[in-house]
Amino acid sequence: MTTSNQRWLWALVLPVALLAGCKAVDSTQAASQRPAIAVRTASVLASEHVAQPLRFSGIVQASQRATLTFQVSGTLKSQPVELGQEVRRGEMLAQVYNPALEPAQDSAVARLEELETQQDQANREWERSRRLFERGVVSEQTLEQLAARRDGLKASVRTARAALAEASRLLQESQLMAPFSGRVEALLVERDEFVAAGQPVMRLSSPQGREVEVRVPAYLLNHLRVGQTLPVWSVQNRDLATVDGSVLEIAQAGAVRGELHPVLVRLPDDTLDAGQPVEVGITPRLPSATTVPLLSVMRSAGGAGVFRVNEGRAEHVAVTVKRIVGEQVVVASSALQHGDQVIYAGLTRIAEGDAVEVLP
Repeated sequence: MTTSNQRWLWALVLPVALLAGCKAVDSTQAASQRPAIAVRTASVLASEHVAQPLRFSGIVQASQRATLTFQVSGTLKSQPVELGQEVRRGEMLAQVYNPALEPAQDSAVARLEELETQQDQANREWERSRRLFERGVVSEQTLEQLAARRDGLKASVRTARAALAEASRLLQESQLMAPFSGRVEALLVERDEFVAAGQPVMRLSSPQGREVEVRVPAYLLNHLRVGQTLPVWSVQNRDLATVDGSVLEIAQAGAVRGELHPVLVRLPDDTLDAGQPVEVGITPRLPSATTVPLLSVMRSAGGAGVFRVNEGRAEHVAVTVKRIVGEQVVVASSALQHGDQVIYAGLTRIAEGDAVEVLP
């Protein structure tokens, strides 16, 4: 290329380069002159962190409760209690009529009396024969036969007494007694209805003690222990103060994936009524994890990321989402450090390098 051609090329390129440089300077100056964007930030949490509690629904129920049944079948003869009535331990709640029960007891009594009479007679005969045997009047064989009859009647008497006890027990089972003091929660059978043995008749609950059962995923069982205190909130009345429940029982993790497992929580007395819907909070611990607010994570074609505030400007940091726990996200990023401030409000107006004003 000749010297004249080189001069012509430089004369063409130099103005373009100078123009581009001026535009870049103007763009930078314009960015720096734009007003700061108001945002809200939250701290990056690292290492072991207690996340927001996860809430699980349940219904408050009495700690001591029972569904009562008869052990014999029959027609419901009487039910001298009403729904909601307070009853005392040992009080009769209901009675069924079975026409075979009383005759069976009477027959067992008569059979026992008959065998006891025969046993007394056999004892007297053996005693007389023993004295005669000592005088040589009765043979030894006769004495042994009488002894065998005596012993057989003795065994028959024991069997008859057992039969009478069973008949008496069945007759007593026709009356339903309160196993503890409490309140009648439900009447499941009407008077004059036929009741089968083992059929639920009524439900009884004690006013003392309250508990709630919730079902949780298997991974949360490792975050619970018996005796641990958990917060409990009333669903119907949000103005009620939080109640501190205590973990009473924890189910064992099953083999079925995705299965929910029951956790029983005891509630303090005189706090929540039976039948009231509540929520129980379980707070998982995240060991050796970096967490950011859920609202701070953005997804784009390039992947997930957050905007970190660095010297008053927004700086994009790429992250890898591990899992979501409540309102927190466990992320992996070598660039984020504990205490970094990430933007969670005002993200729609933010671009890389924008000046930001952090609102309190």
